[in-house]
Amino acid sequence: MVDTLLLIDDDPDILRAVGEYFGRLGYEVHRAPTAQAGIETFERVRPEVVILDLHLPDANGLEVLEHLRAAGGAVLLLTGQADVQTAVRAMQLGAENFLTKPVHMTHLAAATARESETVRLSRQNALLRAKERLGDGVETIGVSPAMQELGHQVELLAASERSTVLLTGESGTGKGWVARLIHQLSRRSAGPFVEVNCGGLSATFLDSELFGHEKGAFTDAKERRQGLFELADGGSIFLDEIGELALELQPKLLKVLETKTFRRLGGSTELRVDVRLMAATNRDLVSDVKAGRFREDLFYRLSVLPLRLPPVRERTREDRLALLTRLLGGLHAELPGGPASCSAEALDRLLSAPWPGNVREIRNVLERASILAQGAPVIGLEHLPPDLRKGGSSADRRHSPQTLAEVERHHIERTLRAHGGNRTRAAQELDISRATLINKIKVFGLDL
Repeated sequence: MVDTLLLIDDDPDILRAVGEYFGRLGYEVHRAPTAQAGIETFERVRPEVVILDLHLPDANGLEVLEHLRAAGGAVLLLTGQADVQTAVRAMQLGAENFLTKPVHMTHLAAATARESETVRLSRQNALLRAKERLGDGVETIGVSPAMQELGHQVELLAASERSTVLLTGESGTGKGWVARLIHQLSRRSAGPFVEVNCGGLSATFLDSELFGHEKGAFTDAKERRQGLFELADGGSIFLDEIGELALELQPKLLKVLETKTFRRLGGSTELRVDVRLMAATNRDLVSDVKAGRFREDLFYRLSVLPLRLPPVRERTREDRLALLTRLLGGLHAELPGGPASCSAEALDRLLSAPWPGNVREIRNVLERASILAQGAPVIGLEHLPPDLRKGGSSADRRHSPQTLAEVERHHIERTLRAHGGNRTRAAQELDISRATLINKIKVFGLDL
């Protein structure tokens, strides 16, 4: 990955010469002629190294240094006057090096390369710490081949930090958790993660939430307000229920994805942001595109590498165990005094339930059980809801009528997924011929 460099100097000749020199060395170079422009560029780009001139027209270089260091910047300081006292003060404030003009470009390049490597190692260590905080999150997605492949795709998306992400699946399958995991495993992990639900909000209100508004843009707009895209600059924004996004806002979102620019509601100034967009939906967006409810160009822009999160009922028993282990571990940290494990009977009921509410329902049941089991060595049957204690499930209270053909279709689909799409093994378990299974796949329109 190309290292980024920010030059802050009021001398246009230095900006041009030094910028061109580092450009030839392969750096991505950004230039700023003032302190304010430099700070704004730093916040937007988050470069590996900043080369800062001590004397700027709008601020003292040491004050700018202090601001950049507080924001985590690595700064090399340049000055036209060799002042020992100033040099000492600059090093105390955190300057990585203090060089006097005219500077030898080879010395400056060597100092920049050393600092860039230090920053890169620091960021890699931060990434490893993030993985530890998440409890090896990718590994806890599941253990079956299908879920391990899903984990691999999550890692690929985390590494491709500028690609958009579209997460699909039923409500409660953990799309928000996966979005946060992708963010934490990416180079953007030090930046903000902003989440917004697009469902149930008016177009005007959501426009203001996402893109901000100027004073007087509408009746209650008493003052200028930054939108969530501005607040997510340098990080990631997660739009849940993207299928509910109003048609009139979809072109504006498409423009942000393509140009990284937008205007506040009621504004005329083009604002630029560096934000990775992740979206999720439980709707069939292909059908929505055909029906004219969702823009085709936006759909294709979002679905670079779509990830489908399977409902809990389609996951193997081993995958469910991995999910329960992760959820219970997180709750044990949040609720000290609660058990960290379940009895054999309770675990069997939890693993056998169909969980129509998916991961969200499981977490709610486990949280309730953890509270009731405070001080107990394990979560037992007595701590589970009555329907699970009886061996039933919450699905009994939420019966959904199904035809025999629908039941057959779902059973065949689950069996195929359990065998990773292998039709021969699935046919053997179903006790039918492979040809019969292939025919039923065609009849039911299964896409596996």
